[in-house]
Amino acid sequence: MRYLRFILDGKKQTGVRVGDKIRVLGATPLEALLASGQDLETFADDVPGGALVTDDDVTFLPVLEHPPKLLCVGLNYADHTRESKLEQPKYPTMFPRYDTSLAGHGQPIVRPRVSDSLDFEGEFAVVLKSGGRHIRKEDALRHVAGYALFNDGSVREYQFLAPQWTMGKNFDNTGAFGPELVTASEVPSGAKGLTLETRLNGEVVQSASTDTLIFDVATLISTLSEALTLEAGDVIVTGTPSGVGWAREPKLVMRPGDVCEVSLTGFATLRNPIADEAA
Repeated sequence: MRYLRFILDGKKQTGVRVGDKIRVLGATPLEALLASGQDLETFADDVPGGALVTDDDVTFLPVLEHPPKLLCVGLNYADHTRESKLEQPKYPTMFPRYDTSLAGHGQPIVRPRVSDSLDFEGEFAVVLKSGGRHIRKEDALRHVAGYALFNDGSVREYQFLAPQWTMGKNFDNTGAFGPELVTASEVPSGAKGLTLETRLNGEVVQSASTDTLIFDVATLISTLSEALTLEAGDVIVTGTPSGVGWAREPKLVMRPGDVCEVSLTGFATLRNPIADEAA
């Protein structure tokens, strides 16, 4: 199943992909469905009827607008750690993102007025259907509802003003999330063996196999649960490979008029134009 969130006729709706159309399922957001224990592998089949609309009829929203926790992993590909001129950590480098930083597929990633250092980071995200504490690695993938794409737009100037990265990772409308939540049954176990790519204005700027993650999906879930009570609807954004613009000479940053795309084998592409923050 491939679930989407969007605005149709002025109302927020949830839908499921049916060929090249979207079947409308109702207004309940995916995070609420997950919190209530709904099985997304079968939920859409149990909802009768529903109008069929096209992508052109809707305005896409982040697939989850208000996840209980949105946890991001840094330095999870060795080549990216090297280009960042940092030592590879032996423990996952974690930072939070907040709801106000999210943007839907097709919506602008916004360059803030205070900085011209907006960088791309193509990633894939894991959405949980259940959680808990002290989850064993061998059991971790049983907690996965599905996967989605993410562009962890980073305002580098603010990211590196302090040892903690959180501020530079949370400017409004910089984290694109979507376009679909693809349920776990349609994705290889742990999303392994897939090619993750980022394109800026049609040019490939990042490309890597998900097999090269330092901390794989099961390890991340298990490790995070040592400290946190994970919940249905939590999102783990798994990290970006090498090729980020800030590591290049000259630096490559995103500017208004650019278009950034993130793709993963078998997934619909996440595509966002870049726009300036309104005055």
